[in-house]
Amino acid sequence: MKTQQPAANAKNATEIFRRLKHVYPDAKIVLRYSNPWQLLVAVILSAQCTDKKVNEVTPALFKKYPTLDHYVSADPREFETMIRQTGFYHAKAKAILASAKMVKERFGGVVPKTMEEILTLYGVARKSANVILGNAYSIVDGIAVDTHVRRLATRMGLTRHHDPIKIERDLMALLPKKNWFTSTYLLVNHGRAICTAKDPRCDLCPLKNICPSAFQFPKFGKRNSGQQT
Repeated sequence: MKTQQPAANAKNATEIFRRLKHVYPDAKIVLRYSNPWQLLVAVILSAQCTDKKVNEVTPALFKKYPTLDHYVSADPREFETMIRQTGFYHAKAKAILASAKMVKERFGGVVPKTMEEILTLYGVARKSANVILGNAYSIVDGIAVDTHVRRLATRMGLTRHHDPIKIERDLMALLPKKNWFTSTYLLVNHGRAICTAKDPRCDLCPLKNICPSAFQFPKFGKRNSGQQT
């Protein structure tokens, strides 16, 4: 499938998110946590893993390691066993335990509240940083671009890029800052419910008359979306 042209203007982007907000009024993060550190742990575990699976693993994990100090003194092999089901557990354990020491030693036991500082933690890139800052501290410094956001932004013509950083910049330029935080979860919800990776349900999509990719998939015979009602 060819990459679509970017949205003509911010007005079109605003209409897209207005409609998604109507369909998903309660869109929010699915990961479960009780404090900023637990959120950071959950976010790192969610890399290449479903939020559902992470939520199955974290209750026992958070019970065994209730405070930051427990992570600082954790045995790596035992910790790996606890998170094995999330996949890539060697790398994730290394990132989480290394970040725990950094948070304790460099930041006084408090997860950083700025983009510059939080990006110094192991396993934390801009997507994770935006999720943590926005949900833990209500600090919005960008838009979290995960696999759903990347896919939908491209399909909807909101970007020509595939690199998450460039996609984030395009979305930030199209949307008012007040909508940055919510936009991630609206796209995630829509990506899970309708605009899925392998079987998009364009016939049920509230954006079908303004999305350049509508019905342009094999299951629809790549019909012209302009002919749909």
